[in-house]
Amino acid sequence: MNMMIARSYYILFLGALLFLSSCSTKKKVLTANSRSSGSVLTDASSARGKTFAGSRLDNYASLLNVSTKKLNPQLYSFIDDWMGIPHRMGGQTKAGVDCSGFVNLLYIAVYNGNLPRTSRDMENMVKRKKPEKLEEGDLVFFSFGRRGVDHVGVYLHNNKFVHVSTRKGVIISDLSDSWYARTFVDAGSPKI
Repeated sequence: MNMMIARSYYILFLGALLFLSSCSTKKKVLTANSRSSGSVLTDASSARGKTFAGSRLDNYASLLNVSTKKLNPQLYSFIDDWMGIPHRMGGQTKAGVDCSGFVNLLYIAVYNGNLPRTSRDMENMVKRKKPEKLEEGDLVFFSFGRRGVDHVGVYLHNNKFVHVSTRKGVIISDLSDSWYARTFVDAGSPKI
């Protein structure tokens, strides 16, 4: 019986370890329903599967505080289609996706480029950039634990980036948020 209890604790420990080491966020984020600079993005559940109307791109421009002319419509259509999709470790479908899976799918669909599967491997193949030099489509990397890079997102504009949160799924967050500022480790353009 003691062996069975010990095994149960071991399985529980491994499950907790996997959860804590996955792509995670614990702080305030901008989601499809959040307000930022007085604008509200369209609800993600009603946005899925629809093509971009001008007003939807305007919502992203307002959120990012840029002109729609500076936005890649294909990128924001992709983001809009995936907004709110839940996190699933190792996932690469709309049933669930993890951070590196989402970034890889985005790069295939928007930039016709294939990236490595893990955030650590992605970081190893970027041309490094300082945060103030980042451009739309660059990658941003974070370390939430002690094992180096364990989270990746795609930079948009004005410190905003899209990524996958374990709690909220695909979301847009701000690099200047204290949580991300503290865990940010690297950024750059992928060599594809």
